[in-house]
Amino acid sequence: MRLATVNVSGVARVGLVDGDSVRLLPADAGDMVTLIAHGRAEIEHLAAGPGLEVLPLTSVAVMAPIQRFRRDVLCTGWNYWDHFEEGRGRREGQEVDKPTAPTFFTKGPNTVIGPHDEIGLDPYISVKWDYEAELALVIGKRCRSVSKAEAPDCVFGYFLANDVSQRDLQRRHGGQWLKGKSIDRTMPIGPWIVTPDELDVPEIRLELALNGKVMQSALIKQMAFPVAELIAELSFGMTLEPGDVLITGTPAGVGNARDPQVFLKPGDEMEVSATGLGALRNRVVAANLHGTTDLPSMGPRA
Repeated sequence: MRLATVNVSGVARVGLVDGDSVRLLPADAGDMVTLIAHGRAEIEHLAAGPGLEVLPLTSVAVMAPIQRFRRDVLCTGWNYWDHFEEGRGRREGQEVDKPTAPTFFTKGPNTVIGPHDEIGLDPYISVKWDYEAELALVIGKRCRSVSKAEAPDCVFGYFLANDVSQRDLQRRHGGQWLKGKSIDRTMPIGPWIVTPDELDVPEIRLELALNGKVMQSALIKQMAFPVAELIAELSFGMTLEPGDVLITGTPAGVGNARDPQVFLKPGDEMEVSATGLGALRNRVVAANLHGTTDLPSMGPRA
């Protein structure tokens, strides 16, 4: 099952994607988070109902699948060892030992945009805009302190994310990642949610291309901490709710770790793709994001 949120005449609707078309679920069935909470059986029941409208995908705008967040986006850092190692010597005095358990942080939900939306870049806010292809998942049922064996049953489905990050803001604020990953409208997700029965998750190949050149490529089985372990650790004493989003870390190849370094600039085009999950395609554009702030620019001082 592939579930998308699409814009139909200015209204967000949830539908099942089948090839090049989308079957719209009843408008009164609720948004994606509501449907996830009701469960897959209810969604299948609704999808089998009579008289549902079927539209070509080309006739609608595909939006971020999750439009309503109960909490921050949950995030995993350093979940591919090659990415952890490529950052050695590039953390500007904020080096850490190799983690023995997953590293978690959060980012603001206002970062989320659709799979084809433009990403605004403002050098006043940061001069080190970087890309990060990630596998994302959405929790399907309320859970707390689950075992690794139980954890897969808590996943409703998977999709893609590009965790665009501002490396200088990460360093400015003590090396923690909230601020350097929470600039509004910088994280495309989607294009749709794919249920686990359609995927061989460990064998998914995740890639990011920048202006047509592949910069990141890895199999999900290369994760330092697999999905089941991430959920077991994250839910340890902490309740996860239906609709909660977890991004699971990025592999090696980020711009900050390259020699010479590669940072995003207006006009760049990124594509994040993965086996069975479709693709995100986003263009970077110049934007004024700093408004009337009286904080100094992160760019070169005059």
